[in-house]
Amino acid sequence: MTDQDTSSASGKGKATPSRKQQEAANRRPLVGDKSKEGRAAQKERLAQERRIAREGMMRGEDKYLPIKDRGPQKRLARDVVDARFTAGELVMPAMLVFLITSLIDVFAVQLAAVVLMWGLFVVVIIDAYVIGRKVQKVVAAKYGEGSLERGLAWYSGMRSIQMRPMRLPKPQVKRGTKF
Repeated sequence: MTDQDTSSASGKGKATPSRKQQEAANRRPLVGDKSKEGRAAQKERLAQERRIAREGMMRGEDKYLPIKDRGPQKRLARDVVDARFTAGELVMPAMLVFLITSLIDVFAVQLAAVVLMWGLFVVVIIDAYVIGRKVQKVVAAKYGEGSLERGLAWYSGMRSIQMRPMRLPKPQVKRGTKF
């Protein structure tokens, strides 16, 4: 038998690749595509998912909200809070005025600023308490007394302290809506 007969009988027709060549041919990433194009596509896909989730959260869709904001009772609480002006919305602007007045080197002005700031804090606490109680009454009237979610008054009080443009999800009702 000749060399030619042996190679045609086995059907090989080429040299056996070395172990290094075979491992390199089989090498691929364990997770995801690590090529430049793959990473770019992954980055764009994640950015699109985040954009969709943010838009959904801004609209108040339960699917995209954090767990603490989900549910019909929380939606009603947000609507009750957003339907009125709250003293908590004044805290940040008042802090700015307080900082500016603290630079004035007149004791009477500084004392007045401190007293007004503490007064605003007391008003905000009272307002948050009143809003929390109102939310509990509205939710109890709509869903029944026994079905109140735990922490609903605290949730609505904390939302009332936030400045209106900073609230997430964005307010869905106009000011002045009656509940």
